[in-house]
Amino acid sequence: MIARYTRAAMGRIWSDENKYRMWLEVELAASEALAELGIVPAAAAASLRANAGFGVERIFEIEREVRHDVIAFTTAVAETMAAAGDPDSSRWFHYGLTSNDVVDTAQALQIKAASALIIEGIERLAALLRERAFEFRRTPQIGRTHGIQAEPITFGLKLALWYDEIRRNLVRFRAAAEDLRVGKTSGAVGTFGHISPAAEEGICRRLELEPAAIASQVISRDRHANYVSALALIAAALEKIALEIRHLQRTEVREAEEPFSVGQKGSSAMPHKRNPIVCEQICGLARVVRSNAQAAMENIALWHERDISHSSVERVILPDSTILVDYLLDKTIWLVKGMRVYPDRMLRNLELTKGLVFSGQLLLDLAAAGMLREQAYKIVQSKAMEAWESGGDFHAEMAAHPEVTAMLSPDQVAHAFSLERQLGHTDAIFVRVFGPEGLG
Repeated sequence: MIARYTRAAMGRIWSDENKYRMWLEVELAASEALAELGIVPAAAAASLRANAGFGVERIFEIEREVRHDVIAFTTAVAETMAAAGDPDSSRWFHYGLTSNDVVDTAQALQIKAASALIIEGIERLAALLRERAFEFRRTPQIGRTHGIQAEPITFGLKLALWYDEIRRNLVRFRAAAEDLRVGKTSGAVGTFGHISPAAEEGICRRLELEPAAIASQVISRDRHANYVSALALIAAALEKIALEIRHLQRTEVREAEEPFSVGQKGSSAMPHKRNPIVCEQICGLARVVRSNAQAAMENIALWHERDISHSSVERVILPDSTILVDYLLDKTIWLVKGMRVYPDRMLRNLELTKGLVFSGQLLLDLAAAGMLREQAYKIVQSKAMEAWESGGDFHAEMAAHPEVTAMLSPDQVAHAFSLERQLGHTDAIFVRVFGPEGLG
């Protein structure tokens, strides 16, 4: 991923230096576990822990010749052992392992570290959405379906909905990350032909990983597909938030907008512009993460016990997906925290159609009072369409309509157009979402 979208902590996890550091950690854990079982000399394992190292540029130099990254790595490590005066102990480095024993297990360590950062970001966003949901809990806003005004909501309910979805994403992602917290050292076809299951258990225990119950040469890629899919769902939820704010920022709506800093410029040609550029960036980059989920699915089916068609793909999609979701979470936190909200504009837009948005409640009240639903619908829709076309006062028209007043008293008509009545269950919804503190 390009530097523009890479935050420092996540970038370090996927750096070449850290990748090879994780490879080395797997190799050293293997040597120590095998030494514990009496297979590798204890002195050799201790010397490897003390002296084994590598240089990234040296690995690249060797790889240009041998065209195999793991061999280049083990060769570079062997050189450091020789330089330390103990070339003999390098005989026990990578002992009994195949390349993917190291690569898959080390990759699990990188994913574990990346997941911790993402979980932290999700938790921060959830806390912020909760805070702002309560801030605007009783701020009336018009709800829209198909982009058209529907019935009243509160802006706090919109934020609570986002919170609820983010909370589900946290649960899904934790499970997906845990499912990938596995290692394997079962060899070239998964049969433990050279080291035992007990050794694998010891290696994974040192690395705080679980041993895969069964593997071929690789850990089954349904785990990775599930993980990238969970990342794609997070990105989609962030896009949902950003897309809504983009709509609310439109000049004709202007109920909320993303922050606009002092000195910021919106357009090279139009000085008045305040464009939702971060929202648009979130929406755009979410597409990349979603497309990576498709590639992860394609990686599940490999030839027999393994081919390398998945390998080149994962060099792109695993770093890129975690880097992007980490970046998108940070941008969404910035967006929600600094979001400008205009309650007066929300109320003005809600009242724009002079009561049309209460047509559904009026219909129900007429039916409850004894009018046939079909007749009530015809009366209400007819006057609603007239008000829609003319911009007339629907509330006033209904309050004076003889067929309506024959069924409903003036107070009952007013009750049909009551904003408080429409929003009377807001607290109950908050309790469902936030628990008993939703009443606070």
